Amino acid sequence: MPKKQDTPTLVLIDAHAVIHRAYHALPELTTPSGEPAGALYGLAAMLVKLIKDLKPDYIAAAYDLPGKTHRHEAYEEYKGTRTKTDDALVAQFDRSREIFEAFHVPMYDAPGFEADDIIGTLAEHLKKDFNVIIASGDMDTLQLVDGERVKVFTLKKGINDTILYDETAVEERFGFKPALLIDYKGLRGDPSDNIIGVKGIGEKTATKLIQTYGTVEAIYNALKKDLDAVKEKAEITERIANILLENEEEAEFSKVLATIRTDAPVVFKKEDAAWKINFTADHALKLFADLGFRSLRDRVKELGAEEGKVREGTSESVKTEAVSTSASVSPEEQQLLKESAVMLFLLHSDTTNPSLDDVLEFTKAKNVAQAHELLGKEIKKRELSWVWEHIERPLIPVIDTVNSTGVLIDEGYLKELSKEYHTKLDAVAKKIYHYAGVEFNINSPKQLGEILFEKLDIKTEGGRRKKTATGQLSTKESELAKLKDEHPIIEEILNYRELAKLLGTYIDAIPPLLGKDGRLRTTFSQTGAATGRFSSKDPNLQNIPVKTENGRKIRRAFIADTGHVLAAFDYSQIELRLAAILSGDEKLTDIFKRGEDVHESVAAQMFDVPPGEVTKEMRRRAKVINFGILYGMGVNALKVNLDVERSDAQEYLNRYFETFSTLAEYLDKTKAEAMRLGYTTTLFGRRRYFPGIKSKLPFVRAQAERMAINAPMQGTQADMIKLAMVKIQRIIDESFSNDVRMVLQIHDELIFEVRENALGAFTPRAVETMQSILTEKEAAGVPILVSGEAGPNWAEMDKI
Repeated sequence: MPKKQDTPTLVLIDAHAVIHRAYHALPELTTPSGEPAGALYGLAAMLVKLIKDLKPDYIAAAYDLPGKTHRHEAYEEYKGTRTKTDDALVAQFDRSREIFEAFHVPMYDAPGFEADDIIGTLAEHLKKDFNVIIASGDMDTLQLVDGERVKVFTLKKGINDTILYDETAVEERFGFKPALLIDYKGLRGDPSDNIIGVKGIGEKTATKLIQTYGTVEAIYNALKKDLDAVKEKAEITERIANILLENEEEAEFSKVLATIRTDAPVVFKKEDAAWKINFTADHALKLFADLGFRSLRDRVKELGAEEGKVREGTSESVKTEAVSTSASVSPEEQQLLKESAVMLFLLHSDTTNPSLDDVLEFTKAKNVAQAHELLGKEIKKRELSWVWEHIERPLIPVIDTVNSTGVLIDEGYLKELSKEYHTKLDAVAKKIYHYAGVEFNINSPKQLGEILFEKLDIKTEGGRRKKTATGQLSTKESELAKLKDEHPIIEEILNYRELAKLLGTYIDAIPPLLGKDGRLRTTFSQTGAATGRFSSKDPNLQNIPVKTENGRKIRRAFIADTGHVLAAFDYSQIELRLAAILSGDEKLTDIFKRGEDVHESVAAQMFDVPPGEVTKEMRRRAKVINFGILYGMGVNALKVNLDVERSDAQEYLNRYFETFSTLAEYLDKTKAEAMRLGYTTTLFGRRRYFPGIKSKLPFVRAQAERMAINAPMQGTQADMIKLAMVKIQRIIDESFSNDVRMVLQIHDELIFEVRENALGAFTPRAVETMQSILTEKEAAGVPILVSGEAGPNWAEMDKI
């Protein structure tokens, strides 16, 4: 039956498949209370997207229930190869129903049946009255596609890359009709569900047999009737034909397991699925605020506005009283909004780059003026007044100045570098094709995985290979790095990826962003990272690589104006110095007092050798341990980073903490205080809250503990660089207004464009200001050192 234009659209969501796919596709996001939320975000984003794209009249969701299904009764080993579901994923399955409740979407399930059986049943019974679209991350549902009456909306990659399959699209992909997908699985099997199929029958053979004869039953009838004719028509060998005949029962049984049932005991109620009638944006907005899904908020409001369902009391209804960042708003109101956003960030560091909605939702205020007043009171209550008045508030105009100034770029140099790197990229691609023996899409993880792990048969140690959520062999850079010695193609792939990233992110991306004056204006944000550090976007200049020659060349494009130089001032090993200051560890403090190389000195103590006998490898290991300790690195992470046995990594940790016992005590105390108070503080009083530190989920709690260990050190460093910016900008305004401009802030480094004849006067004042941010008492005898360099561009600088 062809689709009728006036027929209502019903979307059926396979909740289990979408949540599972999202869990593996997205990073480990957490809610403001510290609970895992990556899969929930994926589900919410998918729901909003399909409503916007498909405009359904009715929506329903289907769930798996815990316990065995009818397939387990038929085959005990069904899905037997799957590992135990992560606790973090289980917790999100439980909360996912709240998302559907917020959109008034009914949920269906039935004991003994899987979600796709529920969907199959509903689709079969309702396709006469609805245009049915199945939303799933599971390709199994493609067998349900029926002409224009039943389609499948599924994920190609990630969450946003989707495709809508009708019958024609399925045939184009597989070479046969959707109904024959169960026969394909009967022959091919499905490792993800532990459906065995016929061992030895690959994708090509299964496809040819089905294209020639159709169903599994028809294939076996033909084999028994005229074996030689099947061998000729299906182009199979005698061996394959015999394998098929010997495994007829397995093929038929696998087909049964792969078949989605259409007789689940569920009753569809049309009025329950009419989501538009009951939907109000305020319910979804409240839930998304609780879950921390800030980026979805505007999309939900759009849906509410389309349906006329944004109720009074939401931030949307008070927006007319508030201010936006439009040009029509007065400077006073703009300033109030900027200050309110920074105050909110101070109070809730996980709310990075707060928006107007964030400010209003946090304060429950009706306008920004009221919100500003409420936030100010809360700042005092939480003893954050010093940080606000001396660091963050005076920093606002400094950041505005840096953002509006920008940094001069040598566009001609970048164009030449682009030609050079594109030529290199082509040459590396040819090497890869040579090693592979065939040309393929190097940027396709699927094709790359097939080349590496099937065609070239590259194996990892022990033969174990990490897989993605879709069952593909992982080609992530971290995984490929482990295989560098296994085949020369790996090195070239890593080279290719580096060049492609440098071109796409910087070399080819920067020129279109330049102003008419040739300057690049990124957006630095003082509220962009929960630690208190800066962030940068459009483009992100915090991550320009420096470890490789290819990466370092990009810095050559950042230049000074005529008659000027770029001057960079950098804190030396500031986090390790702060570790010594905050912990009061005498041995670590003495290393800095004596002016020794901290990594060499630590290596000498760790490996019990005189400093002069410390090897490069000893120093490298000491450096990894030094920074690993500060970031809460455990024995397993240390094992990987040092490339040693677990027992050796444990021995290094033990020896380190025995040597620097006061530091060890401080780290334990910091973790305990974070557990007791829920937050840590910097030397200046900045707080970072860790709601996940009391989570019942071990991995969430452990992650919060690791962040809590590092937060006082990294946060104090952020406070210091921000204070330095405020104080140096005052010096510029008072004494160097025509000679010096602050142009970049990169972690522990400040970069200025300085008139050549002013460099001698400005340098000592900048260095002294940065070095004296901590008083002698605060520094506790640990010298704070700043190094200075200057030159015509960011790459070519000499010490000053």
